[in-house]
Amino acid sequence: MTQDPRNNGFTGFLQKFLCLRSAPRELWIIFLAYILENTAYKLSSSSSLPLWLAHELGMSDATKGLTIGLWSALLTFFTVLVGSFTDAVGIRRTFLLGFAICAFARIAMLFPTPQFVALGLGLLPLAVGLALMSPVMTAAMKRYSNAAQRSVAFSLYYALMNLGFAIGDRMFDFFRKDMGEYGIWVAPYINARFSTYEVMILWSVILTIPGLLLTWLFLREGVEMTEDGVTITPHHQREHAGQNPLVSATKIFKGLWGQQAFHRFMLFMALVVGVRMIFYHLTYTLPDVAIRELGTGAPFAQICTMLNSLMILVLVPVCGVLTQNISAYRMVTVGSLVSALSVFILALPMAWFQPMADSWFGDLIVHQWLKVDGPINPLYLSIFCFTVVLSVGEAVWSPRLYEYAAAIAPKGQEASYMSLSVLPYFFAKFGAGSLSGWLLIKFCPADGPHNTAGLWIFVGAMALITPLGTFLFRNQIQQEEQGRED
Repeated sequence: MTQDPRNNGFTGFLQKFLCLRSAPRELWIIFLAYILENTAYKLSSSSSLPLWLAHELGMSDATKGLTIGLWSALLTFFTVLVGSFTDAVGIRRTFLLGFAICAFARIAMLFPTPQFVALGLGLLPLAVGLALMSPVMTAAMKRYSNAAQRSVAFSLYYALMNLGFAIGDRMFDFFRKDMGEYGIWVAPYINARFSTYEVMILWSVILTIPGLLLTWLFLREGVEMTEDGVTITPHHQREHAGQNPLVSATKIFKGLWGQQAFHRFMLFMALVVGVRMIFYHLTYTLPDVAIRELGTGAPFAQICTMLNSLMILVLVPVCGVLTQNISAYRMVTVGSLVSALSVFILALPMAWFQPMADSWFGDLIVHQWLKVDGPINPLYLSIFCFTVVLSVGEAVWSPRLYEYAAAIAPKGQEASYMSLSVLPYFFAKFGAGSLSGWLLIKFCPADGPHNTAGLWIFVGAMALITPLGTFLFRNQIQQEEQGRED
């Protein structure tokens, strides 16, 4: 009997996911810890951050934008520094230190007065804690998977990151609706008073603890997935064993700058900054725009960043499996073009979305899903369409960017490559944070007329730098990827 080729195709598709069955337990621990940490990040450092700075610390748009810009730049700067430290001391120790610092910093953010406690003991060390975990998460994906598993591992890694974001966004909108935008919760027994945004930060503290415990109790040091199976290298046999961690980290760091391939890689990452700016503005600019256009308590996170995360959760693993043989460089070029063009949807006249708002689809999205009563503001449908197109493009390019960085990194230098790959973001994050304040003042002030179309045209034009740059300079910066089509 001849087998149905469609069944063979489905079986082969499924088998590509099942290849992770032989991966070490550390890979699954990282996946779970990453979900929890990204949920905590959303509640304490993403959409809630500009609103927390404004409400709890009383900052203006300009001051808030500058603060976010400085903090984001410091986060990137610390990330650049800790990559070589991770390669020197190991994944487990770096994780433990990162989780511990994040827990301490988020607790300090619960005390907005005096201000130096929330900023100096909270927000600043939080940048260090997050930086310690960012490159090590990606380095762990390569360390805990072999060549056959890597595309699927990175796709799941990126998808589960977005699952954490989606959970955080749902909690973000839930607290704002349940407590009110500026509500108060009195903790039982201790009679402590927490605002809406402080409750979010409190939950971020709670979510940090399981990651710390999982790493401490179950993550083994020196584990690596090779083509022959799982190996464990005792600490005393590692290359930098017995050396001063700072000396080892400095040696690794200096060695990177002599690699010609690393220079081309850094230029590539600098071009990617353009499309990355979209996501910075979703974090730093959109919350204020949405509240000023839609009203306090508007569930914009669900229809934008939460929807984005849920779509990525579904699209990325499928896209990763179906495009295994296509080069990451080509995927970044095509996907970033789709993502960049999506921003211009937000600049279209709202009248264009009014028929959709008045249809059954608008009722389904706004009344049934978001539970918003009354006449439907077409901006909800504009944000929805933008998010769908953005997510399709992101599913094509973003996870492959992580894989590209890890794939070309020499063995033992994965964290260094990943940390230094964000060096161009040092300037981009400071620019995006500072720019968000200027964009709000110019195009969407708290008092006065709004011109949000101009705001999004500005952001979209900057995003187009990525697809145009990677296409025009492909001969100068593209590096060979083994087993992939150019």
